[in-house]
Amino acid sequence: MMRKLILMLVFATACPIFAQDADIRALVQKYVDARESRDEAAVRALFTNDADQLVSSGEWRRGIDNVVKGSMASSRANSGRRTITVETVRMLSADVAIADGRYEIVGDNNPARKMWASIVAKKTPQGWKIAAIRNMLPAN
Repeated sequence: MMRKLILMLVFATACPIFAQDADIRALVQKYVDARESRDEAAVRALFTNDADQLVSSGEWRRGIDNVVKGSMASSRANSGRRTITVETVRMLSADVAIADGRYEIVGDNNPARKMWASIVAKKTPQGWKIAAIRNMLPAN
């Protein structure tokens, strides 16, 4: 009986963590899907108003308007299929998480771009939203 109670407590404690991990991964996938479809409204809906994005070229997009404008321009200029494969999700608190993943743009007539993305997510009354993105080119 005691063993069953302990297992139930462990499971109950772990479930919210797994649910949040899945929510963060789903948020990243929604971002990729919105970028792929070049859906400005969908991209905007995924970010906090004070979001920022530092891209691999060194451009720093501050505020939701600049993030959305820059994302759309980048999608038009860099054709190909985007993917972000989330490797880790780390909960920094109950309402802040960081997801790290491999970010690739493959296709059309351009060579594959292999990068890294770190995405900071924040839980809001409307659900999880992206507060910051850092795109990086690996040194090796």
